[in-house]
Amino acid sequence: MRSQPRLMRAAVALFGVCLGAASTASASTFAIGVGAFGPGSSLVAFTGLADGTEVNGLSVGGLQFQYSLGNGAVIIDGGPGSTNNITPPNVVSIGNPSGVLTLTLPSLIDMFGFGYAILNSSAVPNATTISLFNGATPVGSRAYDGAPDPAFTGGFAGIQSTEVFNRVQLVFSAAGPAFAVDNVRTGLSTPVPEPATIVLLGTGLLAAMGRARRTKR
Repeated sequence: MRSQPRLMRAAVALFGVCLGAASTASASTFAIGVGAFGPGSSLVAFTGLADGTEVNGLSVGGLQFQYSLGNGAVIIDGGPGSTNNITPPNVVSIGNPSGVLTLTLPSLIDMFGFGYAILNSSAVPNATTISLFNGATPVGSRAYDGAPDPAFTGGFAGIQSTEVFNRVQLVFSAAGPAFAVDNVRTGLSTPVPEPATIVLLGTGLLAAMGRARRTKR
């Protein structure tokens, strides 16, 4: 008879631990390559968009773009031409490149990546930085060094997080007076249980323990 209350207390404690883990876990991020984006991932390559299309406020492939410095600074264009990770048309800055390029995503993901270039021809540390957010909550960030790719400095910047996110901010080094972005990839490596799922699991566990206690009596 005494074992049932102890089991109930254990279930309640486990439920609390699950809720605490869901609300307080801190994310870890690590760099990934193009090969990490397998079946089910999405690719936005800006194909078919006309040169001169304003990027601030642009919605394409489910991605919503915003530039912190407003209109007239980032457009769809052919520059800098083809690199190992960029093929026209692509996003390119024509005004002040020191702003923040924000991408709002249509759903929660844990993998993000893009090809980039800056107007430079030598190795540049911290050539671009990716910052991740779940709504307004920061999830994590990572900086990427650029190298000639093959002429303009750039490469592929890919990030994976142990927590899901739905907003990304990109900034670029002042070592280049212009930047370009192309081939934006998004994906979800494994299904991530939402807090509501954990609540349902805990509720079901408590209900089952309650039924077992009544049956014992």
